Amino acid sequence: MDDTANDAHQPTILVVDDAPDNLTLISGLLKDMYRVKVANSGERALRVVESASLPDLILLDIMMPGMDGYEVCRRLKINAATAAIPVIFLTARTDAADEEFGLGLGAVDYITKPISAPILLARVKTQLSLKAAADFLRDHNDFLEQEVELRTREIRTIQEVAILALASLAEIRDVDTGNHLRRTQLYVRALAQHLQPHPRFCGFLTEYNIRMLYRSAPLHDIGKVGIPDHILLKPGKLSAEEFEIMQTHTTLGFEAIQHAENMLGTHIEFLETAKEIALSHQEKWDGSGYPLHLAGDAIPVSARLMALADVYDALISRRVYKQGMPHEQAVQVIVAGRGKHFDPDVVDAFLVLQDEFRAIASQYADTDAELGHKAGYGQRALEAKS
Repeated sequence: MDDTANDAHQPTILVVDDAPDNLTLISGLLKDMYRVKVANSGERALRVVESASLPDLILLDIMMPGMDGYEVCRRLKINAATAAIPVIFLTARTDAADEEFGLGLGAVDYITKPISAPILLARVKTQLSLKAAADFLRDHNDFLEQEVELRTREIRTIQEVAILALASLAEIRDVDTGNHLRRTQLYVRALAQHLQPHPRFCGFLTEYNIRMLYRSAPLHDIGKVGIPDHILLKPGKLSAEEFEIMQTHTTLGFEAIQHAENMLGTHIEFLETAKEIALSHQEKWDGSGYPLHLAGDAIPVSARLMALADVYDALISRRVYKQGMPHEQAVQVIVAGRGKHFDPDVVDAFLVLQDEFRAIASQYADTDAELGHKAGYGQRALEAKS
């Protein structure tokens, strides 16, 4: 048999005692069954633990010069790396109060001197068995936690892919580019994080809901998949009849998401925010928006944030049929809509964050190639309809 391999599977016991005779005695009792390390002081014991692989069990004398066993145990238990190592105190003290004190520090057992070999071996074996079981449970729990985290990440990824896939259906038919979806996502998250401590918003803007807002924002215009090309891609101003049809993209988007949820036969929490945004992002604070003419706090918070993000991005973005508005001019338009189009507190948050908005717009600006692709698609779609 390979002794080295066998040693590697043996539990390691650290024996700590200032008396050489005790170290020799205890080592002799244990060496045939366990790997044994020794330390003749509390200070040295801590150095041994810190410098090598952790022992499976520590036999610790209490009365030692310098750092006594109680202090060694206390330091081991406050260190997350060593707190789980079982400690058995070895002592000539027989007072019950001493034993109670030692157990209170986190020791698992208390053996009095002079040492009885059968008692020592039995208690060492018991504590090593308990530690092995605890290690197994801890490793199993760690594995389960990792599996839960993995599955959670997979679910989040599936949700995000589903959202982006749905959003792309609208995006490929719209004059907006995919960068519009990314920018509005980031605008909405910035507003939500800034408003999180605000008394009017703190109840809704939890960390979870902010994540849902961020992930659902790309679905705000999903309903545009149901708008005819001759209206959706029209380069000029829409007629009153055409604008009325265009307005239905809010209800179409809500109904599409609701239909998907109904097909699954269950309520899906992360789609609730998506439905709110799709249906209500065109509502206005003064009630003049659509489709339900909601006003004030009747408009979902998610839709109020999306409304400002969407309008700002539409103003500053250049398209094949228009130049983008300078940031400063867009800010003036947003401020003019305070209390009319937009929730006043959302506008105030925007003013604080306007440099961040400008940076997002710059980082994810549309390229000429992206705009050209959209223009080409729009022209081909119109030709196909003619």
